[in-house]
Amino acid sequence: MSTAAETALVAATALHAGFQLVVTALVYPAFAEVPVEEWTRHHTAHSRRITPLVVGVYAAVVAACGWVLVAGGWQPSTAVAVAASALAMLTTAAVAAPAHGRLGAGRGERDLTVLVRADRVRLAASLVAAAAAFGAAVR
Repeated sequence: MSTAAETALVAATALHAGFQLVVTALVYPAFAEVPVEEWTRHHTAHSRRITPLVVGVYAAVVAACGWVLVAGGWQPSTAVAVAASALAMLTTAAVAAPAHGRLGAGRGERDLTVLVRADRVRLAASLVAAAAAFGAAVR
């Protein structure tokens, strides 16, 4: 039986994985369809809309990770979930956010490539985190 903290970690990592799947499958592929002359307007609107979602999802993950670590008694798979979540968020901060910043000034294929690669890391990490959190909760 899982603790409330473990249940929160499952919920937060599942939310994060679902969010990341939407970004990977829908949002970033749509970027490729934006004409160069509309890029800045489109990217600005995207950034304005997605930022509150990212903040909310990441806040939930950070809170759940903190809670489960403070609660103690966790398993190795809990540590994997926390580490994978941290990897996803660090990839956002160190790679994706700076690429988005540069893309806000204009479309650049190099920055789009960097963004897609960072997104793959974030997707993989969020899926690993969700699976590990679930595994810890059902032990």
